[in-house]
Amino acid sequence: MDERVYKGYFLIGVDIGADIMPVRSVLEWLDTFTKEGWLYEKVDDKTLRCIACAHRCLLKPGTRGVCLVRRNQDGKLMVPWGYVSSLHNDPIEKKPLFHVLPTEGVLSFGMLGCNFRCPFCQNWEISQTGRDEVASQYASYIKRVTPEEMVKLAERLGSQMIASTYNEPLITTEWAIDIFRLAKERGMLTVYVTNGHATPEVLDHLKEVLDAANVDLKAFKEESYRWLGGKLKPVLQTIEGMLERGIWVEVTTLVVPEFNDSDEELRGIANFLAKLSRDIPWHVTAFHPDYKVTDKPRTPSSLLLKAYEIGKEVGLRYVYMGNVLAPEYETTYCPSCGTPLIVRSWYDTQVHIREGGKCPKCGEKIPGIWRRRYPPRTEDDLAVLKVPPSSGV
Repeated sequence: MDERVYKGYFLIGVDIGADIMPVRSVLEWLDTFTKEGWLYEKVDDKTLRCIACAHRCLLKPGTRGVCLVRRNQDGKLMVPWGYVSSLHNDPIEKKPLFHVLPTEGVLSFGMLGCNFRCPFCQNWEISQTGRDEVASQYASYIKRVTPEEMVKLAERLGSQMIASTYNEPLITTEWAIDIFRLAKERGMLTVYVTNGHATPEVLDHLKEVLDAANVDLKAFKEESYRWLGGKLKPVLQTIEGMLERGIWVEVTTLVVPEFNDSDEELRGIANFLAKLSRDIPWHVTAFHPDYKVTDKPRTPSSLLLKAYEIGKEVGLRYVYMGNVLAPEYETTYCPSCGTPLIVRSWYDTQVHIREGGKCPKCGEKIPGIWRRRYPPRTEDDLAVLKVPPSSGV
């Protein structure tokens, strides 16, 4: 058994004994961590169309989807299942989800692969498996695990939530749903951190087991999304579709200098969200040079402040700056009287919101999920959690 640490997350598994594995060998080895999936449509006897994401890949026998980890094996869709590449009990604020059980832990797991190819990806070591030779080596350090073991681990750690994150969860939805069903039975909330390049069909399956999601809205131009390997329209439809299906949604935009930082683009994103709901939290976060984009500077705080102010100008009630230390702009304020309700400084969080998610000064109800849905909490639970109940979303 070997243990390595990737950005603070344990990668635990058995070294398969190769210093440098060819990409093809990595994918073939990952094929041993699969089972038959069900997010597809039959085109003919042997040809399938995957509906896990908006690429809707047409898969003939022996071919793989854009993500490289979903494939057609003799007319059957084989999908990732039964392992994790990264596993950590994060604070929920790290997802980021600021209106869901503040201060609580979320058992966060990732697999390998992605349906995008973002050149500035900050998790490229696990997202670009099968495309990048260096990233593919991380496949050597994964751990076989069952959904039952995942939920038991969450209970042992005292986690109130389980999240599919780190790489793109849409491409491993069957695996997430198997975990989430068990987690819901144990009274936990479930979370996706996703690029949002989904289909209505996958959202229909997720709505029964998914409580909350943070969706990356990376840009507001189709040409920008083409550069990243996707399309803008499905992401916009996913944000709207999740809201319609009763899933709590927060949105993150990584503000990258000279990519999506124009007033026009930031205002386009903010206006889109405000038209859906002024209560959608919008996280504008700082880029740092990484992967293939090392020639751009870190996002200056002044640029994040501009995005923050644009969000406020168009009417968004909850705008937050991220990846910088700025407590004033990380704090949740009552939109009616301005009282600080959830004060944050990095992951140091102080909760002042009252029963029902209400402002203690004026009684304004703040939208969010302030308690688990199943089973109802006891007074003892609440005393430990320090988060009062509300009617939720």
